[in-house]
Amino acid sequence: MLRRGRGIEIKTRTELEAMRAAGLVVARTLAAVASAAKAGVSTGELDELAEQTIRDAGAVPSFKGYHGFPGSICASVNEQVVHGIPNREQVLADGDLLSVDCGAILDGWHGDSAVTLAIGTVTEQELKLSNACRESMIAGIAAVRPDNRLSDISHAIETAVAAAAKRDGLAYAIVADYGGHGIGSQMHMEPFLPNRGKPGKGPKLKVGMAIAVEPMVTLGSDDTIELEDGWTVITDDGSRAAHWEHSVAVTEDGPWVLTALED
Repeated sequence: MLRRGRGIEIKTRTELEAMRAAGLVVARTLAAVASAAKAGVSTGELDELAEQTIRDAGAVPSFKGYHGFPGSICASVNEQVVHGIPNREQVLADGDLLSVDCGAILDGWHGDSAVTLAIGTVTEQELKLSNACRESMIAGIAAVRPDNRLSDISHAIETAVAAAAKRDGLAYAIVADYGGHGIGSQMHMEPFLPNRGKPGKGPKLKVGMAIAVEPMVTLGSDDTIELEDGWTVITDDGSRAAHWEHSVAVTEDGPWVLTALED
């Protein structure tokens, strides 16, 4: 039975396994999109591939129609941070940095994940940016453990980005206005997860919770602008951005990445 504590959904093991099935649909869809994402391919074509892959698995794209969003994926290119609208007119070019966010619903349960892809040859700085963002996601995932506090995840992400910036000699910034979220019977649920903050704050993590851990990191400013389409979010200084995400369950044995391609 579904239980709730302080507004945060607590899942049984059976329900988490259902989320894992949805997560695998997302993982396989992102793998298909990654294979197809090349110079000369439009983000609209990638969106069509994603929708077909999701529906062929017996699932439903959770993004399509969500508050009116027209796509099955978010396809954010270069300075676009999140919520880029895929379309046939946006053709990928060599050197683009593409972040793809994907969600699917299977038997009433949600999976949500994102990857950043290098199209052709990108700069060394941009490769390091994407890697730093992914490393910070992994650090955040490691903090998804029983009895940790929510902000322990935030702090792990922030600390990893700072360490990567020092190592790489680059001034990374964590996007201020967007973060992770609870996930389960809905795509976006309590709690909101900031991608930076002091440790030891917020609700205690309990077995059965599921959190989407999703840092967004830029090569410049942490401030963003939402475009007139009401969706696409860009860096305010035009710097390039990376976005990585996994849906993660809290278990007695630690974090369970529900949207990983393999266990």
